[in-house]
Amino acid sequence: MSTPLRVNMAVEGPEVSRLAYGVWRILKDPEGAGVQRVLSKIQTCLDCGITTFDHADVYGGYRGEEAFGAALRAHPGLRQRMELVTKCGIMLVDPARPRNRLKHYDYSRQHLLESVECSLRNLATDHVDVLLLHRPSPLLDPDEVAEALRLLVDQGKVLHVGVSNFTPAQVDMLASRLPMPLVTHQVELHPLRLEPFLDGTLDQCLRRRISPMAWSPLAGGRLMSGQGEAEARVRAVLLELGRKYGAELDQLLYAWLLRHPSRIIPILGTNRLERITSAARALTLQLEVQDWFAVWSASTGTEVP
Repeated sequence: MSTPLRVNMAVEGPEVSRLAYGVWRILKDPEGAGVQRVLSKIQTCLDCGITTFDHADVYGGYRGEEAFGAALRAHPGLRQRMELVTKCGIMLVDPARPRNRLKHYDYSRQHLLESVECSLRNLATDHVDVLLLHRPSPLLDPDEVAEALRLLVDQGKVLHVGVSNFTPAQVDMLASRLPMPLVTHQVELHPLRLEPFLDGTLDQCLRRRISPMAWSPLAGGRLMSGQGEAEARVRAVLLELGRKYGAELDQLLYAWLLRHPSRIIPILGTNRLERITSAARALTLQLEVQDWFAVWSASTGTEVP
């Protein structure tokens, strides 16, 4: 049984692709980040049914959205074929933001409104499909955030909102003040980071009927070549499963996440066109229950209780 190509992110959320493409490393592509190179990645994704693109204002030293937007300016018709997710709230020390003396977070009404306006200009669009609060801040005022998000949604500049890297308690706190539902929670999730399975994060997604997004699903490449004991154990199991399913390691890792009932949306981070095409095959893989737990046990180094 294969995984559907698309999913409703939430009951009142947008329809998105089951795999998303992340632009975090777009400016680190050895072949450059010019318009034609970015277009080639966009088109490869679309050809594979990957229509959801994950951004953040800080990616690429505040230049990632602009590189992607240049491609959309060259071919504006592509915007109608995709869903754009972006994030805000992290303030980096960077030449592009000379006022930032140190890394911090800002969820003031003014910053939220200004950040979205900047993202819209950079992405060459009049709206983003989903806006995420990138990381929780001790100074986040939920009423001020709610007011800003309500205004952005009312203006049609943001269609839906969500969070990233929050705790379940922080999600509940924010949701209690928002006039609109949260439609996703983006977290780091892979066999070397099992905490979201255990700390209530994915349980909360199931309860709220929202699809979480998984960043770094390959553990930043550690599962492919890392030398740690856990990496070696997981890789050995994946190699064995690869022979069984006729699949590559990254395909199995995406399929492992896709198997979860919360309908996780893994975010691809590769700059290689052939790896994008290869990743899409994960949608045709349905891991048997015992194979799924074999990966879990390899990560922990012990059988489940």
